[in-house]
Amino acid sequence: MRIGLDVMGGDFAPDAVIEGAVDSLQHFSDDEKLVLIGDEQCIFNKLSNMQIEPSLFEIVHTTQVIEMGDHPAKAFSQKKNSSIAVGYGMLKNGTLDGFCSAGNTGAMLVGASYTVNVIPGVLRPALATLFPCIDNRNSVIIDVGLNPDCKPDVLVQYGILGSIYAKYVLGTENPSVALLNIGEEESKGTSVVKTAYEMMKEHPEINFVGNIEGNGLFRETMTDVIVCDGFVGNVILKMGEVIHHIYKSRNLQDEYFDRMDWESIGGTPIIGINANVVIGHGISKRKAIMNMILQTRKVVHANLAQHIKEAI
Repeated sequence: MRIGLDVMGGDFAPDAVIEGAVDSLQHFSDDEKLVLIGDEQCIFNKLSNMQIEPSLFEIVHTTQVIEMGDHPAKAFSQKKNSSIAVGYGMLKNGTLDGFCSAGNTGAMLVGASYTVNVIPGVLRPALATLFPCIDNRNSVIIDVGLNPDCKPDVLVQYGILGSIYAKYVLGTENPSVALLNIGEEESKGTSVVKTAYEMMKEHPEINFVGNIEGNGLFRETMTDVIVCDGFVGNVILKMGEVIHHIYKSRNLQDEYFDRMDWESIGGTPIIGINANVVIGHGISKRKAIMNMILQTRKVVHANLAQHIKEAI
């Protein structure tokens, strides 16, 4: 297994990215390799300061950086030797099994469309993330920001994509699927959500259990997969981040709220493309970068993209 890491992406790159890369090595086996993609002089200097042997990694030199404020499509097409563009090129030609970055999210999404492409049959790719349950399980929320406005058939397919993620990455057999709504009743919600409800109820590949309300996200009986459009999902994602921040700023200690730490998750995979790609938070530091790498490793081990191809 070879995982590519964009060393130049993120607010605290390259130092925090290299630190996270070093920390992740303890979890790698002998047949797994982490490929650092970025300015080799920056990489060598940082590793030297940390007294880390460069031969522990494979290093691919690039001369350009897609900055956080760059226009995603223009930057990806014009900066051919950027760490993101080179990483996607390696992913496309098969020299990488997975690729991750905390850099420009738009450029990462553009790269997915321009190089590895969407799996035929997938209506719209999505971002999926984990939501901690009270009973120590993790549920999957899909979508959390890629598509803020979805048609019913897209939401239905999210139920399938989320189920595949839950089954192969989390190891959940026959995962239950719920539709996030303003009420549990079948008659509640917008016309889009109500239509999606009817379609999911009849779909043979979805273990549909009905609607779930916002307060249901914190129950022990929480479902395995929560389906929503990217607008609602992103609100939940950011809400979870700030709840954890408030909790920590008050010096509180609780195992459940510790699991809401986004740094412990590391990143969100792009679901529905022909490769294993994970996007990290732009403000990721050492811990978050390490977990983004390990999340990518987990997705590659699960062979997630291939399972989606087979299902769709």
